[in-house]
Amino acid sequence: MLFQKPSLRTRVTFEAGMAQLGGHAIYLTHDVVLGARESVRDVARNLEKFVDGIVVRTGPHEVAQELAAQAEIPVINGLTLREHPCQALADVFTMQERLGRLEGLVVAFVGDGNNVYHSLALLGTALGMEVRLAHPPGYAPNERIVARAQELARISGARLTFGHDPVEAVRGAAVVYTDAWTSMGQEAETEERRDAFAGFRVDDALLDEAGPDAVAMHCLPAHRGEEITSSVMDGPRSLIWEQSENRLHVQKALLTEILGWTEVA
Repeated sequence: MLFQKPSLRTRVTFEAGMAQLGGHAIYLTHDVVLGARESVRDVARNLEKFVDGIVVRTGPHEVAQELAAQAEIPVINGLTLREHPCQALADVFTMQERLGRLEGLVVAFVGDGNNVYHSLALLGTALGMEVRLAHPPGYAPNERIVARAQELARISGARLTFGHDPVEAVRGAAVVYTDAWTSMGQEAETEERRDAFAGFRVDDALLDEAGPDAVAMHCLPAHRGEEITSSVMDGPRSLIWEQSENRLHVQKALLTEILGWTEVA
């Protein structure tokens, strides 16, 4: 587990999950500085001799890509600035568990077009969902990610929409999803982002606009009172804690799927 960014859910669920499956996880943080103390290629070539798989949590997406290209063992993206696929897997599992279907399901993401949105858009469109985004001007998602999600939508019959009005975006949505306005590495932009996102808070009034059966989701960590209120997080319409718990179950399923076929000593 090569973690160069702080983590609660990703670290604990992979580490506990591997232990529950009868394996062992090694957590490395400042011990390895990818591309600085040692090249990514050299790190990959060493680790592939020692372990059966790698989970990487880093900033530049290209670092994770290079690690995967150089290592002859599976590499799992535990988060980059561009994508957070493990989170998206847990998200759609949680939606299916609670709502019973994915095809045609409407999810409204309120906030930043960030890594969490990117992965939700890619997986959601692959599964035939309608994924909406309401974001302030200047905080649109990556154009290449959107283009790929549009390709997936054409194949599956899914739909991808964008706008700047959170009320319009959530109307009729089964799920209202949000994330922190300021992610790791963006701390210098905190005040600027707070101003830009002021009208994008998920509160009871916004959830009411979605409809009486709508539920709220958040990938955590949350800044209570900013992007989401405590009354929503802790209220009866929150799926957040089930969503968090499901990180463990989905991580275990992912490890079983990826490592199950390998020859483990």
